[in-house]
Amino acid sequence: MFQNKRYITKGVCENINPLLQIFMWQCIDSMPNPKDYLQVFNLSKEAGKQKIIHMQEEPAYKHEYLINSGTSFFVGKIYVIDDEFHSTMLLASEY
Repeated sequence: MFQNKRYITKGVCENINPLLQIFMWQCIDSMPNPKDYLQVFNLSKEAGKQKIIHMQEEPAYKHEYLINSGTSFFVGKIYVIDDEFHSTMLLASEY
């Protein structure tokens, strides 16, 4: 999973810093197998840093990151969905 062509939606393109997009793709790449087709990222601001909670349901997985973003903060939920042909990163509001 997640080894196919990768896409982002207009909402991600307009609202998420490209470096943060790359970071989330790397989080998926570096996590252990098996990977669920749905990856969830909850983003918030904490202590002047970007907090990212990366989760999946099956098998259960959760990892938290606190990074210096160097840019404006994003607060919200992002999904990354793999349908075996493409992997798409989208804002939860675009689902």
